[in-house]
Amino acid sequence: MSRAALLVLADGRFPAGGHAHSGGAEAAVKAGRITGAASLEEYCRGRLHTAGLVAGAVAAAAVLGADVRELDAAADARTPSAALRGAARRLGRQLLRAARVAWPGAELDALAREFPKGAHQPVVLGVVARAAGLSAEDAAYCAAYECVSGPATAVVRLLSLDPFEATGVLARLTAEVDRVADRAVEAARGVVGGAGIDALPAASAPLAEIGAEWHAGWAVRLFAS
Repeated sequence: MSRAALLVLADGRFPAGGHAHSGGAEAAVKAGRITGAASLEEYCRGRLHTAGLVAGAVAAAAVLGADVRELDAAADARTPSAALRGAARRLGRQLLRAARVAWPGAELDALAREFPKGAHQPVVLGVVARAAGLSAEDAAYCAAYECVSGPATAVVRLLSLDPFEATGVLARLTAEVDRVADRAVEAARGVVGGAGIDALPAASAPLAEIGAEWHAGWAVRLFAS
């Protein structure tokens, strides 16, 4: 296992398409729910314990060998917003495209054939992590971190927030990222340990789902989601 592969995969410069998505932050800024560093931190904390937990568990379960079709269906069921489902599949498709160049192999080729229109991004993330020689824990960390780093980066642009303040938000959330990643891996081990796909968490954020549908109808927007 090369732990350095995790740095490549989690790097914001990895061409997986995440830079075009705000993780719901654009809609939250427009609605006045994010106005500065303090509200960004609360937004990211809520996202971490909902979308981040689910994504981390799905990704970790994929690393551990859970059926990708079942995982994709479970991710679909846990994403009520059609706009977010579409975004997740586009991100999955882009991640897989980049990963097949970085870590070419039969498993990633097979995933591309199975989901020609894209699987949910956390499913792809888990399969890619395994192809890169990473662990379930690594995949869970990557998913959990992505769910907060995306909004933090987007808000720097949306509100001209001081990048130092945005980085401070991420630093203050590190202990919670640890806990969420641990919970995600525990759930994933339940999936492959006999409890089945229903062992995955189903934490939800209805306001984020509503915001995604609202955002999808905007005529002008800076981010895709």
